Amino acid sequence: MSAVAASPPAGVQARAHPRRPSTLTVWRWELRKLAAQKRTYLGFVLASIMPVIFVVVENIHQRGGHRDNIFAAQITQSGLATPVLMLLFLSVFMLPLVASLVAGDIVANEDGNGTLKTILTRSVDRGQVFAAKALAAMTYAVAAVFLSAAVATVAGVASWGFNSIRTFSGTVVSAPEGLLLVFAANACYLIPLLTVTSIGVLLSTATRNSAAAVVGTVGFVIMLLIIGQIPGLAGIHPYLLNEQFENWHGLLRTPTDWAPIAHSAWVCALYAVPALLGGYLVFLRRDVAGG
Repeated sequence: MSAVAASPPAGVQARAHPRRPSTLTVWRWELRKLAAQKRTYLGFVLASIMPVIFVVVENIHQRGGHRDNIFAAQITQSGLATPVLMLLFLSVFMLPLVASLVAGDIVANEDGNGTLKTILTRSVDRGQVFAAKALAAMTYAVAAVFLSAAVATVAGVASWGFNSIRTFSGTVVSAPEGLLLVFAANACYLIPLLTVTSIGVLLSTATRNSAAAVVGTVGFVIMLLIIGQIPGLAGIHPYLLNEQFENWHGLLRTPTDWAPIAHSAWVCALYAVPALLGGYLVFLRRDVAGG
């Protein structure tokens, strides 16, 4: 009886030791924060407006018979050429910029608003918070890429029809297969884009300044583009992050060329893993009292 009497009620135990929310729960919190920020929608507008502008301009000028690219030559023959061309145009700068807008802001924004201190003093593990923020930034990048692809596909098909299309190898594939290849190509492009996102999260955590993190991430991509133009450094070109932006080309060949995709995967890991690990270690050592 004495042992039973000494035990506190179950409700008191629950209040004294609240159960820690899962990382997925914290990730959903971060997604709700993104949904409430204007910057989120700015990126989505940038990702979706470019395909619309492209289709409108092509409809006005009706410049058929392009010869510089096999998909450009088919622009008025199949609407499925549009999302491929847009991925070619946007993959080098615009989509990395869109991803950087959120990745560079995801931690630094909380620093600037003074809310990070509140988050870190809750019953949530720091590792969970960092993982949730990184996942939220990556989720945003994925959404932006497929939003752009969807808008380009709808606009292209509405203008020029859902027709078969020739791949980089000159092989004609049916419209349904072409649609599948288009979205598979966008999925492969996510390998280097999520690496850019990882670098943005690192800079957002380390600099505590949204503008510096966004500019730093975009600047890093531009720096690699410049390095890629230096002939004397041709030996390192295959290992530059920006060179991996074309890894998806292998999916649009017959037979499928998996080599560039596999190469891109391990090269991107050399950038993404240290970036995420560095950001995580900086976040673990964050001074709660100082924000």
